[in-house]
This record gives sequence, structure tokens and C-alpha cells, in this order.
Amino acid sequence: MPASNLTRLTNIALRGLTLVSKFLLIFFLARFLEPAELGLYGLLTATVGYALYLLGFDFYSFTTREILKRERGEWGGLLKSQGALSAVLYAVFLPLLSMIFLKGLLPWSLAGWFFALLVLEHLTQELGRLLIAISEQLLASLVLFLRSGVWAVVVTALMVLEPGSRSLDFVLGAWTLGSLAALLLGIYRINQMKIGGWRKQVDWKWVARGLKVAVPLLVATLAIRGVFTLDRYWFEALVDLEVLGAYVLFIGISNALMSFLDAGVFAFSYPGLIGAYSRRDAAVFNHGLRKLLVQTLVLSATFSVIALLAIGPLLQWLGKSLYLEYQGLFPWVLLATVLYAIGMVPHYALYAQGHDRPIIHSHVSSLVAFIAATWLFLQAWPLLAVPLGLCATFLLNLLWKSVAFCRLTPKQYRSTFLSQVSTRELTNAQ
Repeated sequence: MPASNLTRLTNIALRGLTLVSKFLLIFFLARFLEPAELGLYGLLTATVGYALYLLGFDFYSFTTREILKRERGEWGGLLKSQGALSAVLYAVFLPLLSMIFLKGLLPWSLAGWFFALLVLEHLTQELGRLLIAISEQLLASLVLFLRSGVWAVVVTALMVLEPGSRSLDFVLGAWTLGSLAALLLGIYRINQMKIGGWRKQVDWKWVARGLKVAVPLLVATLAIRGVFTLDRYWFEALVDLEVLGAYVLFIGISNALMSFLDAGVFAFSYPGLIGAYSRRDAAVFNHGLRKLLVQTLVLSATFSVIALLAIGPLLQWLGKSLYLEYQGLFPWVLLATVLYAIGMVPHYALYAQGHDRPIIHSHVSSLVAFIAATWLFLQAWPLLAVPLGLCATFLLNLLWKSVAFCRLTPKQYRSTFLSQVSTRELTNAQ
């Protein structure tokens, strides 16, 4: 087997183990924690996920393109400048984020975990993105496995064996240790690579130039991530923390699809698309984009069928009537996730070409659409309003990016895109 194929299979295996670990964790949390605790866990993870962008400002979107264009001897200077920007952002936003607790959005008992996890998750996330950008996908997957997989396995096992470990604090402590281990591994690998340029002065002009690119993308990211955070808070406001636990469970199951796509498809596809477009290689770009579409559709369909067949028995196994009572939420949450996943195909096609404006516009409009659609659905279907709002939002997002791709992409980069999606490719993707 060629080394590249072996690396990819190992990468997918690691990501798959991470996926299985997270999948098991959410189920055992649902089994051993009270629904209200699971709901609180969901609020914390969503809030940490949203706050991450305030510490990074999506600057990686600029740094990634710059690194791919430059020699390794220059990378250190770029990373040092990005680190200096993050230090400034830490000083500004970490104090401001205490308002989450002052306003009662989360209880003060979670404040220590929140800030520790926020910093560790940000640093490991940036390291993972860097490793993917420089084609270290295997190590990026190992970092992710430590960050999201190993500790989840340990927690799951201990919850089964030791009733005293069945608490939210124990789960958050294990998460913190896993993120710390991932951070140390990532730092070790970057140090091993002997990247040059670290002694250069921080290039604030380069940072300012990057912010002109990153800030509009940040606005878009905050808008789309705002949808994934607002949905949980809105759903809790409509029902209560216990029913939110059921919603968090269904979101966790559905998000397994995105985890697998990120691991086996997206992480390998978008660097190649960027490279092909920068070289003006239309044939490679078209082939990469066709492959991305086919694999996304096949994996989404396969996952959906399995999930819909398995959800009933899995909820029976949990042994809590609350989750069975609200099982009707799951198909809508799953549909929203599938629409979001398919929307990533035109997203990466536009990103590879440097067409950031339609991405920004679609994401900003998504937040507005989510608020409007959910409010409208509230009038007739209060319980389903949030998941239906997500479906409407991600359908709009998919259509917006698809139209932008067709309108902005040169003919030679799209003329054979759909016409060459053959039955053979669909079979190979499986």
C-alpha cells in the first residue's frame, strides 16, 4: 500500500476513534447524568466554542494562505506575529467574557472550567489548523484524538465502573487534561520541525493586513457560530434545562457526521483545492471538487440512514423516558446537519478561490434567517421551532453559496464539475 494511502487510512482511523469516543461520551453522559446536567454541558461546550473565535479572530484563514505560499524558513515569523495578535486578544476578551457569569447565562461554579478550557481549546485548535495546512494531517488527527478522544474513553469507562465519577466536574476535569496533553504534543512537533523565522520582529503591518482579510471572515464566523450557540439558549428558554438535555443529545449524535467529514474528507480536500487554483490547474481543481461533492453526499446519506435506524434502540438503552418523549426532534436536527454539511462543498470551492465576500454575506444572513425563521415557526410549532429554524437557515446557506460558486467561478473550473460526477465515482466513494 502506498505511504500516502496508509497515512490517510491511519488519519481516518484516528478521527474515527475520536468520533466513536465522542459518540460514546454523549450517550454515557445521557445515561449517567441527569438531563439538566447534560443540558448544562451543552450550554458550556457551545459557549466555549463560540468564545474561541474572539481569541483567534479567525486569523488562521489569512495565515493558512500565507504559509502555503511561503518557504518553511519564513513560517516562524508569521506564527510569531499571529501569536502576538492572540496575546492582545486574550488581554481584551478574557475579562469581558466574565459577563457570561455576571449575567447568569452560566453558573459561577463553571467559571474556572470555562476559562481553562477556553484557552486550551483555542491553542490546540490553532495548532491543529496549522498542522493540517502544512500537510501534517496525521499528527493533527493525533492531537485531536488527545483533545477530544482519549479523555472521553477514560471518562466513559470510569462512569461505567465507578459511580463516584458520574459528575459534570469529573467530565470537565478530564477534558482539561486531554486538551493539555494535546497542546504539549503539538508544541513538541512544531519544535521538532525546526521552522525558521522565529527571531524576526513581530510584523504588525502584516497583522494589520491580515486583519483586513480576517475580520470580515470573523464577522461571518461569529454569525454562523452564533446560530449554533443561540439555538441552545433559545431552546432552553422555550422549554427548560432538562428538555435541553435531549436536544443536546440529538445535536451530539448529528454532529458526529461533521466530525467524520472533517476527518476523512474536508481536511484532505481544501488544501489541494487552494493549491490547484493558485497553480491555475483547472483539471485538478475540478477533480478535487467532484470528489469532495461525491464523498460528502455518500457519507451524509449513509450516516443518516444508520442514525435513523439506530436512534430508537439507543434511546431505549438509555432508559430515560424524557429522551424517548422528545425523539421527534431528532430527524429535524439531523436534516439541519446534513444541509450544513452539503453547504461546505461550495464553501470550500469559494474559499479556495479567495471569494470571501459571498461566504461572509451568506453567514451573516444565516443568523438573521435563523432568528426570523425560528420566530415564524414558533407561532405554529413551538417545540420544533429551533430545529426547523436551523433547517431553513442551512438550506438558505447552501443555496446562497451554490449560486455564488456558479456565478463567480471561471468556466474552466466548473464546466466539467457536475457533468463528470459518474456512477463509478459514487461507487468508489463508498
